[in-house]
Amino acid sequence: MIWNSKKIKKEDKMIKHYLTVFLISMVPIAELRAAIPYSQAVGLPLIPSYVIAIIGNMLPVPVIYLFARKVLEIGSNMPSIIGKFCRWCTAKGEKGGEKLQTTAGRGLFVALLLFVGIPLPGTGAWTGTLAASLLDMDFKKSVIAIMAGVVLAGIIMGLAAAGVFGAAGAILAK
Repeated sequence: MIWNSKKIKKEDKMIKHYLTVFLISMVPIAELRAAIPYSQAVGLPLIPSYVIAIIGNMLPVPVIYLFARKVLEIGSNMPSIIGKFCRWCTAKGEKGGEKLQTTAGRGLFVALLLFVGIPLPGTGAWTGTLAASLLDMDFKKSVIAIMAGVVLAGIIMGLAAAGVFGAAGAILAK
C-alpha cells in the first residue's frame, strides 16, 4: 500500500493544532477563550475543537481545587517573586470569591457558573475554582458549576468565533 504523503502531513498538522487547542485551554487567563478562536483561525472544525478545549480547560480544575490553596499559602511566605505571585493569586481568588458571595447570597452555584461562563478577563475555570476553594464550597457542586460555566463560555466563544455576534450586530444596526 502506498501512503499519500500530503494526506499524512495534513493529518500531522491537524493533530498539532488540536494539541495546541488543548494546551491553550489549560493556560490560566487564556483558557478556552483563546483556544476556540485559535482553532477557528487555523481552520479546525468547531465541534471537535470545542470538545477538546472543554476537556483541556476542565483538566486542571480538581488539582486547583484540592491543592492550590495550600500551595499559595506556603508560597505566600516566601520573600521572592514567588511569594509576591502567590499573594497576588490569593488576593485575586479571594476578591473573586467575595464578589461571588456578595452578589449571589444563597445562589452561589449559579453565581459560580455565570462567573466562569461569561468570558471576561479575570473570570474562568482557574479563577472560579480558586474562589470556590477559598470559599470552602462543596467540591462536587463546585466542579459541576465550573463545568457548566466552561460549557457556557465555550458556546459564547464558539458563536463569537463563527461571527454570529458580528452578523447580529450588523443586522440590528440597519
